[in-house]
Amino acid sequence: MGDRWAQRLMRNPFLAPVYEKAYRPLLGWAFMGFDLDHLRNERALTVRALRLTPGHLVLDVACGPGLFTRAFARAVAPAGLAVGMDMSGPMLERARTTNAHERARYVFGDATDQPFPDDAFDAVNCYAALYLIPDPFAAFDEMLRVLRPGGRISLMTSRESPYRLVRPVQSRVLGVTGLRMFDADEFTGRLRAAGFTEITQEIHGVAQYVAATAPA
Repeated sequence: MGDRWAQRLMRNPFLAPVYEKAYRPLLGWAFMGFDLDHLRNERALTVRALRLTPGHLVLDVACGPGLFTRAFARAVAPAGLAVGMDMSGPMLERARTTNAHERARYVFGDATDQPFPDDAFDAVNCYAALYLIPDPFAAFDEMLRVLRPGGRISLMTSRESPYRLVRPVQSRVLGVTGLRMFDADEFTGRLRAAGFTEITQEIHGVAQYVAATAPA
């Protein structure tokens, strides 16, 4: 898909200061079908989906300014660790400034070639990023690789329109920006094929929330 403007935007130093307070809430609200209650509780819901408890080691892929990473750090404290990984230097700098926590670490890394060993994390999350990544399924495979047996995975990404006539227009318009829409079964199907259990999926607007447990 190439390095379209949506990916370049996330690395723009001028976006990081406004992303947390304006860009992310407004875009997320529209993306979720204007479900304000879900938007308000999205971090707590993700902590619950990942089943985080003190002592866990959790990875937040494409963490941006660390909004979820800090929530994870609070959930796994005092002995656990939340690692936020991103390819945007400005976003990581913002995360270390505004979402610091004694149990959070922020690292530079490529979602499609993660700098971690196999089975490294008790939980892995990727929220609102897979549709921006040029090779999303390579990133998804890496998430599965670094997740330990029995661990939890959670992701929020896009869902293409359920209306067949709308899909080609949606794909062409968003394809220009680099945003990708996924079929409702693209990730749940891959998880089933990989032996994951307790697979759940919620649809809110054009967003899908998927969580599952890795095979033991």
